[in-house]
Amino acid sequence: MRARLRAGEPAAFAELFDSYSRGVYNHAFRLTADWSTAEDVMATTFMEAWRLRDRIDAEGGSLRPWLLGIATNTARNQIRGNRGYRRAAVATAAAVLPVPDHADEVTNQIDDQRRLAATLRALGALRRTEREVVALCLGEGLDYESAAKALGIPVGTVASRLSRARRKLRTLTKAELEEHDDAAMAGPPVVSGRVPRAPRTRSTDGSEKVRGRWEAGAAGRQIPGDRINTVRPAQEGNR
Repeated sequence: MRARLRAGEPAAFAELFDSYSRGVYNHAFRLTADWSTAEDVMATTFMEAWRLRDRIDAEGGSLRPWLLGIATNTARNQIRGNRGYRRAAVATAAAVLPVPDHADEVTNQIDDQRRLAATLRALGALRRTEREVVALCLGEGLDYESAAKALGIPVGTVASRLSRARRKLRTLTKAELEEHDDAAMAGPPVVSGRVPRAPRTRSTDGSEKVRGRWEAGAAGRQIPGDRINTVRPAQEGNR
């Protein structure tokens, strides 16, 4: 394939995209924490690969490390510094993921989402250089030599950065999960020792109605997330 790519054969480039596009996309997400940005990084990576095809070595193994190296450089230009990554990570972690309506799957789905959110926030506390070796070695499974080639740094540097990043990630992810659990157990905020009640409105016949589950002045409109059971009037039920 290398020779065909160097020669600019479109079919060879299509094979390259089919083989590695998913991996490049996943790698880009780990570096940017944003699905939309990851798509842009993936597209730019393959455009750059086509532009730089004449630099491909005639001999060698998989082109995956080369592509991931291009993706890493592209992602650096998309999100510069940890501040940009943290913003994207927090936004992604806070996003509501769809959960199917199957009781036996809900718990696992919620737990996976919670762990993903904690990991993203923990990654945001790493240095960019540490995050890159984590994405390559832990995310994509590259060995130290391949990761070093992709990043253009010595193998020893990859090993030291990854070791340091592993220690940080274990500590930070554990802290994130514990903080989430503490917040969940704390429950709703209490003011002056009392739980706030839903506001009440008085109807024309003098009875009180609680607002909060239904919108005022919009009978029959259900607030998102609310559930009710439909009950038929007695007259209708006797028909």
